[in-house]
Amino acid sequence: MLLEDDPEDHDLFLAALNELGVHNPLIWFKTCEEAYRYLLTTEDQPFIIFSDINLPVQSGLDFKLSVDQDEKLRRKSIPFVFLSTNASQEEVNEAYTRMTVQGFFKKPSDYTRLKEELAVILAYWKQCRHPNIDKFD
Repeated sequence: MLLEDDPEDHDLFLAALNELGVHNPLIWFKTCEEAYRYLLTTEDQPFIIFSDINLPVQSGLDFKLSVDQDEKLRRKSIPFVFLSTNASQEEVNEAYTRMTVQGFFKKPSDYTRLKEELAVILAYWKQCRHPNIDKFD
């Protein structure tokens, strides 16, 4: 699942996943409201959530707090990783001290580095024992 308002970043993310051989569908949302509504209503179990910080109306940080505060969503135990152009130390501190975030990465400036970072993140979560381990292909 990708929460990203920039279509170009979405396209790069999708291309990198395709080149990495990830067969899971990428569910893309441009706003936190759409993503939150999806998480509340779907029976799907997303393998991982990648979220930008700067999003229209509600920030990625506020979205993550909403997810953490909902008992049903918290029980889904979906790994949550920030992937954002902005990665100030203040935002990183907030992400790790106010909520249960499993990673915070600054978006690489080039496609090759993005693909490398995604490979590392996905490989880690594929090996890590968690409730969604069988959801990744």
